[in-house]
Amino acid sequence: MYSIEIEIIMEEIAKVFGLNWKLLLVQIVNFGVLLAVLWYFLYNPILAMLDERRKKIEEGVQNAEDAGKRLGEIEGERKTILKDATLSAGDILSTSKGRAEEQAKSIVDDATSKAGSIAESAAKRADEAREQALRESREEIGRSAILAAEKIMRKG
Repeated sequence: MYSIEIEIIMEEIAKVFGLNWKLLLVQIVNFGVLLAVLWYFLYNPILAMLDERRKKIEEGVQNAEDAGKRLGEIEGERKTILKDATLSAGDILSTSKGRAEEQAKSIVDDATSKAGSIAESAAKRADEAREQALRESREEIGRSAILAAEKIMRKG
């Protein structure tokens, strides 16, 4: 009896709200079919697409981390190469400076030697010219003395 009263109350509520149980049942079945179709054709493909997208993002993050690590390694290599190049340049510079100093010293020594030989040669020529002048002077004095003696002898 109690169930009959509930059934009557439900029917009156259905009449008041305009509910048709058969139509409601058909709507529930339609909703279930629509839900199954959407689940199969939309939800699963969307989940697969989202999963694929998540994997791509994870790969991108991993690639970015790998690139960051590689960048750090390359930076270390760059610093090492730069340090080696700086040391090598310093060695080359000091070697070049030493060679330049040796060449400058050699040039100065050669110039000093040439200047000394030129001065020596000039002194030798000056000595020869002086000796020549003395010889010529002696000869001239000798001739003058002979002429003077001849004149004295002729007068006398």
